[in-house]
Amino acid sequence: MDLGISGKRALVLAASRGLGLGIAKALAAEGVHVLICGRTEEKLKANVEAIKASGGKADYVVADLADAHFVDQMLHAVHDKLGGIDILVNNTGGPTPGTAEEMDAEKLYTFFQSMVVRVITLTNALAPLMKTQGFGRILTVASSGVFEPIPNLALSNTLRGALVGWNKTLSAELASYGVTANMILPGRIHTDRIDELDGANAKKQGKSLDDVRAASVKSIPAQRLGRVEEFAASAAFLCSEPASYITGTMLRVDGGAAKSI
Repeated sequence: MDLGISGKRALVLAASRGLGLGIAKALAAEGVHVLICGRTEEKLKANVEAIKASGGKADYVVADLADAHFVDQMLHAVHDKLGGIDILVNNTGGPTPGTAEEMDAEKLYTFFQSMVVRVITLTNALAPLMKTQGFGRILTVASSGVFEPIPNLALSNTLRGALVGWNKTLSAELASYGVTANMILPGRIHTDRIDELDGANAKKQGKSLDDVRAASVKSIPAQRLGRVEEFAASAAFLCSEPASYITGTMLRVDGGAAKSI
């Protein structure tokens, strides 16, 4: 299928590794000029070189979602390196594991700024450009925890859940302009983040990492962890021309793990 986005321009947040990087690679493979951001220049530079070596077009900017100047920095980078914007992929790192009772005001405020405020503010700044040109794709990466809370990830369940109502509201406001706004919800996709979370759960439960991982896989109907590449392919489709009538939705990519309908 021709996704119809060759020549488009995309900003992918938190793309130095994992899901963000996977999405950037998938878009670049479709002919999209991707601008990736992250905190580690060495990783970003290597990622851009790898994308270019595969025939793609990419640039990077070193930036931290926790920085108060993040949005202004992204706006300048979009103008200077892309010359505009067609696709925005809102991706953020996950907060520290923990229970609901372990959340305190400082943690809530800190992660709320980087995971919610920056995402909404940046989107609001870039959406008018998409409206003017009559095309835009806004894709926000969240988590399966927004509809089935994940144990020991209370902060993530809370903050990512806050984006659900925002995305649905935004999608209705932008739909008549040819701009879509969707969310993609990863289940157990094998990334460094999953390894870190499994390690934290193993320590908390007093079990081995292998035992924790085996129990996790057993709970997934597909009987395996997802691959970054297949998750990224789903994300790329939601950013495509053929997906122009899909907006305000949440796509679960979880191997059937969710128990809800």
